[in-house]
Amino acid sequence: MKSHLVLFSYHHKNTEKIAKVFAKVLDAQIKTPQQINPEELQDYNLIGFGSGIYSEKHHELLLDLADKLPQVTNRKAFIFSTSAMQGKAKVAKDHSLLREKLQSKGYMIVDEFSCKGFNTNSFMKYFGGMNKGRPNAEDLKRAEEFAQNLKQNLQ
Repeated sequence: MKSHLVLFSYHHKNTEKIAKVFAKVLDAQIKTPQQINPEELQDYNLIGFGSGIYSEKHHELLLDLADKLPQVTNRKAFIFSTSAMQGKAKVAKDHSLLREKLQSKGYMIVDEFSCKGFNTNSFMKYFGGMNKGRPNAEDLKRAEEFAQNLKQNLQ
């Protein structure tokens, strides 16, 4: 299985920590949306798309890339993120725009992953932020298990 990760992570590199775990398990390269030629993604069996969550959606650069992707047939993808707030309904909502864009291009979303990330946005910076130390060792272990399951289920 040939895998690739598209990642945008810049504030505290929260999502990058998760992506590095995925990359190790899946033997995948990591590139930013700016480094990707949308056509090159055709060469991969599984593509992970991830970023931090900003105003209840993935980063604009990742969403813009999704708009530029060519139509595909049965290409497998997964979505991942880190955010200040978690919960099944919250994550589903946060991932909904990227999920819709990818599905409209023909991608099959095989799974989704999210965990808490350290957040110092807006007024939070005045209080030392929230979720300090996240993603933590337990989050990274969950990320590794998630990637192992993907690898096992898709081979």
